[in-house]
Amino acid sequence: MTRTLALETMPPTVIGRAGAASLAPVAEDDDAAFHALLYPNRSLTGGGFRQVMSVIIAVNVVNALIYFTLGAWPVMVFCGVDIVIVWLAFKLSYAQGRRHERIMLTDDTLWVSRVLPSGHETRWKLNPFWARVHIDKPVAHESQIKLTEKGRTLIVGSFLSPKERGELADALAAALAKARAG
Repeated sequence: MTRTLALETMPPTVIGRAGAASLAPVAEDDDAAFHALLYPNRSLTGGGFRQVMSVIIAVNVVNALIYFTLGAWPVMVFCGVDIVIVWLAFKLSYAQGRRHERIMLTDDTLWVSRVLPSGHETRWKLNPFWARVHIDKPVAHESQIKLTEKGRTLIVGSFLSPKERGELADALAAALAKARAG
């Protein structure tokens, strides 16, 4: 079966910096029919990061000493560059982990908020009576959760695992069906 990836065609309702005066926070509504806060999975904790970096530094120091004793001292510079590159890659990965999405369904509005690592926030306001949830069944790695409203598409939860995307799509579809039923 061939799956096609959809593109987002839904224009945002509000754009701005999270916490800015022009972008009032979406209220935590106790009466929300559905509320999900989605973060990418980061399996390496801060302590794990320190352990991995300690091993990388130790291996590179040993290599640098070996090459230095053999007279190939310029290799020591590359061992240091190696450490810096791995550290930067981890820092970039952790920065991407600050990205998150919030999906909240109230009686008359479905809000989707996406906050990038830079703090830039984009929000979409959908009518729950028009909004529909689509996902390929069975859910595969390439499957996307597509929220559609009046022919426009919004992709949510792209950083979730396939199992998590399937569960989110089912829960959101059930909440929207319940909201439409009254």
